[in-house]
Amino acid sequence: MTLSSPLLLVIGLLLTAALIAAAVTTARRRTAALVAAGVAVPGRRRGGAGFGTGLTIAGVAVLAVAAAGPTAMVPVPRASGTVMLAVDVSNSMAADDVRPNRLAAAQRAARAFVQAQPESVDIGLVAFEQGALVTARPDKDHNVVLQAIDRLRITGGTSLGSAILASLSAISGRQVALGPDGSVPDIGYWPSATIVIFSDGQNQGGADVERAAEVAQRAGVRVHTVGVGTTAGTTVQVDGYRVRTALDEQALTMIARTTGGAYHPAADAAQLDGIADSIDLRLTVSDEPLPLAGAFIAFALVLLTGGAVLTVLRTGRVI
Repeated sequence: MTLSSPLLLVIGLLLTAALIAAAVTTARRRTAALVAAGVAVPGRRRGGAGFGTGLTIAGVAVLAVAAAGPTAMVPVPRASGTVMLAVDVSNSMAADDVRPNRLAAAQRAARAFVQAQPESVDIGLVAFEQGALVTARPDKDHNVVLQAIDRLRITGGTSLGSAILASLSAISGRQVALGPDGSVPDIGYWPSATIVIFSDGQNQGGADVERAAEVAQRAGVRVHTVGVGTTAGTTVQVDGYRVRTALDEQALTMIARTTGGAYHPAADAAQLDGIADSIDLRLTVSDEPLPLAGAFIAFALVLLTGGAVLTVLRTGRVI
């Protein structure tokens, strides 16, 4: 426990000591007068009145502690850290097996996810297709992310590996890439960071997805994946051709399992609407100040009231 005004405590305790001395002196004089008058027996205490006075003085002492501004530091768990949303904008996301289409459904789910997060969480956005682009860096201003989500447009192929590496770059503040031989770089440890990927999982090249997931795993970054689409799939028109596309749950599950995250299937819009509640972010414990003055004042009032009642009952006087 800490005190914001220790001087007030010292003054209050000196006042309390003065009250104790005055009470003892007054009690002795009163007893001596009663003994001289033959009303009281020498050495016999009038406990009720003395106890009431003691409670009153104790109440003053507790008020002195309250006046000093006592504060306790208590551990408070809360969601915090950094979350990178990675949204697939490849051609296959134009498929309408999730209404109105995969990308629009993913955008709606991503917006709901952002709106459900407290201000203590920094959120950023990566748009990915064959490559990946950080369109909003992690920030507590969630409106920036919401606006970036609304600007997403469909183009190109899909690279889940690039999505992960671009997200890690935004988290660590440095360019993250696999070595020429596919080696995994050491980017430090970021246990308070999380990546959430919205995709149909149809990986079509780019950075090696398994190696990219390993980079995240070594950095302590969990990757949650959200499967947008159906395993039955449908066709989508790309450059004048009808192309078959279906949800690839295997790739998305592999990423989540490697990094300690979870795969969340979302075959329809209703499932996507509940994604914000199903993804668990990291909980951190931080010490926050808890003012105790109110509790001390309440306790002091109880003591003062008890002391006054006992004094009145025993002596007919408040003091």
